[in-house]
Amino acid sequence: MRVLVVNAGSSSLKLRLLDEGDALLAEQDLGALGGEPEAEALDEALARLPKPDAVGHRVVHGGDRFLEPVLIDAAVEDELRALSDLAPLHQAKSLAALDAVKRALPRVPAVACFDTAFHAAMPASASVYPLPAEWRERWGVRRYGFHGLSHAYASRRATELLGRPGLRIVSCHLGSGASLCAVRDGRSVDTTMGFTPLDGLVMATRCGSLDPGLVLWLLEHERLGEQDLARALEHESGLLALAGSADMREVLRGDQAGDERAQLALGVYLHRLRAEIAAMTAALAGLDVLVFTGGVGERSPEVRERACAGLDYLGVALDPAANREVTDDGDVSAAGSPVRVMVIAAREDLEIARQVRSVVS
Repeated sequence: MRVLVVNAGSSSLKLRLLDEGDALLAEQDLGALGGEPEAEALDEALARLPKPDAVGHRVVHGGDRFLEPVLIDAAVEDELRALSDLAPLHQAKSLAALDAVKRALPRVPAVACFDTAFHAAMPASASVYPLPAEWRERWGVRRYGFHGLSHAYASRRATELLGRPGLRIVSCHLGSGASLCAVRDGRSVDTTMGFTPLDGLVMATRCGSLDPGLVLWLLEHERLGEQDLARALEHESGLLALAGSADMREVLRGDQAGDERAQLALGVYLHRLRAEIAAMTAALAGLDVLVFTGGVGERSPEVRERACAGLDYLGVALDPAANREVTDDGDVSAAGSPVRVMVIAAREDLEIARQVRSVVS
């Protein structure tokens, strides 16, 4: 079964066509759908690709309704649109891609694969907010978690490479968006993102965890409008707010050049990252494997090294040479390190294709 994977992120749209053995037949990276020019580019790209047998769409938010991949029909689409407010950077882009692909391939079955689904079975102690019961029951307020497709693949791939079942894994998806996941024996037991993808780590333009009292103070005392507040937290915070750039490569160059803003941004980023890794190990009652994936996780030896430098008390020890030289999935641990440190290429396309085949077949 040939599967076309459509991965619509906040800043890009990735198309991957995989054959029945998961070999990559074709790929195309486009700008995020934002208007007619981008839609036309997608139409042209789809016309050039061989026709797939099925399509898999990455959908960020499945709410409390979609706990596993599902064949898309009109009713499913309506429910997905109703969830857009919970993931404003991503959900609308996924739905726009879904519409465009449906126009181009109207008779090809399409499956929605959800980033939230991997976390749906987290224990209540990790998923429930200590908020009024009416809020939780009426509005479905809970910690959903995100990047589940990436965490599922990275943890499974690390287990395959190490050949050891039942591992306690902390998966670090570090990119423009960033989150951690505590995985025990292939299941998510905790994660850093919560009700929306704003929570947790410092990200490119998102703030990560905040004191809710600060948000209330800005609304009440400074009369900051809801739209202004949302724009600032989603698009004007994180590395961009601290360093003036959302690009980790520029932040690292600024740090090396002695730029104080870049040094502050990197320090805040790493402080939160190390603290949350430690929190994930508490949820696992230990740590066997630390996995780095995502654009920054895969391509920044310096971020990996500086993150691990503060985790030696957990048994994390990095091999500097292996860390600098790794170019594919691999182990960058120091000899004798009780915790294995792995770099795994983010392959959400493989996870989506696997889920699509399970639904369609």
